[in-house]
Amino acid sequence: MIQGHDLATIAAEFQIDGNFLSSIPYGSGHINDTWCVVFLQQEVERRFIFQRINRRVFTNPAALMENIHRVTSHIGSRVASEPDADRRVLTLIATRNDMLWHVDADGNYWRAYRFIENARTYDSVTSTNQAFQAAKAFGAFQQILADVPAPRLHDTIPDFHHTPKRFKAFEQALAKDTVGRAVLAQPEIEFALARQSITSVLLDAGMPERVTHNDTKLNNVMLDDSTGEGICVIDLDTVMPGLALYDFGDMVRTTTSPTAEDERDLSKVIMQFPMFEALARGYLSSAAEFLAKAEKQHLAFSGKLITFEMGIRFLTDYLAGDTYYKVHREGHNLDRCRTQFRLIESIEQQEENMNRLVEGL
Repeated sequence: MIQGHDLATIAAEFQIDGNFLSSIPYGSGHINDTWCVVFLQQEVERRFIFQRINRRVFTNPAALMENIHRVTSHIGSRVASEPDADRRVLTLIATRNDMLWHVDADGNYWRAYRFIENARTYDSVTSTNQAFQAAKAFGAFQQILADVPAPRLHDTIPDFHHTPKRFKAFEQALAKDTVGRAVLAQPEIEFALARQSITSVLLDAGMPERVTHNDTKLNNVMLDDSTGEGICVIDLDTVMPGLALYDFGDMVRTTTSPTAEDERDLSKVIMQFPMFEALARGYLSSAAEFLAKAEKQHLAFSGKLITFEMGIRFLTDYLAGDTYYKVHREGHNLDRCRTQFRLIESIEQQEENMNRLVEGL
């Protein structure tokens, strides 16, 4: 029994032969609960990933799993002829009754994947090559999914990157000022209000809808242990229709600064241009052939927009009394907001050079 769950009993519901040996919590994800489960198959130990889907975040797990099945099946068919094809896509394991998920006696939804060996994820970037490889992998992910057949994928979190709606929620929280914190965040409030005009730029640019990942942190790409190549994009819960630049923008937000998301010393927060260049080169090396002109033109801008969106989300939650994000200290969400806004200032200082770089690629 781990955290109140009998993994041996749950694992028995899936089409995995052999003897159950062990299970341990695995990974650094904050949404779903994840375990590495080991089976003995013909005298060989083999690992599998089991996850309990967070029903509070993903209220329609059946639709979520349909998205994942369609996406992984499509990718699997496209990479079937490549070396190590089974390591280049997440492989779902069906239940004994041929379902994509198992519902236990307590109503928890469970899924299982084959474990991808000889590769790992990294929580923070340590080199421009890692940034390049991750961006290349996310670009290839979008490129492969550009021709997923109809129907449209489900929206697992509606309006996830709808920045104007995020800004409206900020304005509403500011107007209510439920816990009287607006007076403590005046510089941040003024910073946000001064940039309202950027919120609809991507939506107004006439870009095509794509299948996007929507959580393009470095640790959602598995890098090969030997070559460093980005071989598999993981954590597919937020894969849904969106704009391609939502993904690139979030790469810029999460990869280019050397600091943590809640860094208090804002002098350490900077948009490192070499990291941006690595992201742009990596992404365009795999995505350039399908991107529309407007998408490439707004590549650099997207980093500023998604960073702004995240900043106003933190600020909104701070004004509302910390009701969404977990906080670990007084003013934690305001610290997170300040870090995002400082990164925006650094991006704005280098935006001309960023655009010039992209134009030359």
